[in-house]
Amino acid sequence: MSGTVRWEHPPGIPRDRGTVATVGTFDGVHLGHWSVLREIKRRAEATNRRSVLVTFDPHPLRVVRPEHAPLLLTTPVEKKEILAESGLEYAVFLSFTPALSKYEPRRFVEEILLGRLGVEELVIGYDHGFGKDRAGDPETLVAIGSELGFTVDVVPPVNAGGQPISSSRIRAALQRADMAEVQACLGRPYSVRGVVVRGDGRGRGLGFPTANLRVGERDKLIPQEGIYAVRAQLRSGAFVGALHLGPRPTFKGSEPTIEVHLLDFDRDIYGEDVRVDFLHYLREIRPFSTVAALVEQMQDDVEAARRAVDAAGRIV
Repeated sequence: MSGTVRWEHPPGIPRDRGTVATVGTFDGVHLGHWSVLREIKRRAEATNRRSVLVTFDPHPLRVVRPEHAPLLLTTPVEKKEILAESGLEYAVFLSFTPALSKYEPRRFVEEILLGRLGVEELVIGYDHGFGKDRAGDPETLVAIGSELGFTVDVVPPVNAGGQPISSSRIRAALQRADMAEVQACLGRPYSVRGVVVRGDGRGRGLGFPTANLRVGERDKLIPQEGIYAVRAQLRSGAFVGALHLGPRPTFKGSEPTIEVHLLDFDRDIYGEDVRVDFLHYLREIRPFSTVAALVEQMQDDVEAARRAVDAAGRIV
């Protein structure tokens, strides 16, 4: 290779046998993506090949059309954690650079898929696009594969509610707080990670101590503001919570926050990294004429969060 493509994690894939691979952004690693991953694993085991996923960081649009780049459903760290459960042998994170964005489809196939990964079988989604200006599609890959000696398998769409699952569909559902649709598409709750930082202590003064979260990833998509039933994953385990996301109109001049009140919990977790799973949207944020009215509503929110999690039947 010319050296214009930098591998974030050199794959080091043994070349003793060929690979069954896929390539794409896989933002969200939703149920449509999982159908591709399962097919790769199945085919690799059936043919004694190695299973490989190739994905990108940053998102390609961040490089080629930054004004249109979406906020991420999964940061690189989150994606790695989810992919660790896939059963694939290798996941390669390829740095998406301006140089790589200029690769024509055939060059990408020859230098990366064949030259670096030894692909003998490629499994892709039905809407896959690749290469400069996304000029390549499944038909392009089938033609190149026929010429260069590898096979291409196209996985059909996976539907939820009668419509194909996609990352853009999940983003739209998050923006309208439709957590049921989000979970139907992801196969799991949507998650946000943050570090617990000190707030103004107002929640504790009202009888509802909260953990204030600072989300470090600027590209991470945060759901629509509101009050949510959540599951918070701490080092010590999982806890039910009621989460406030957005402004605090009852208290003039207060900054917007992401803060969660954990039920049946009273420990110091400042500085801890917490994963919050959004389980259910409870209500919109609204101002209250008195602090007493706010406290009464917070009590209702806590009970609503408990009921929502009980109805789901689990804390995992």
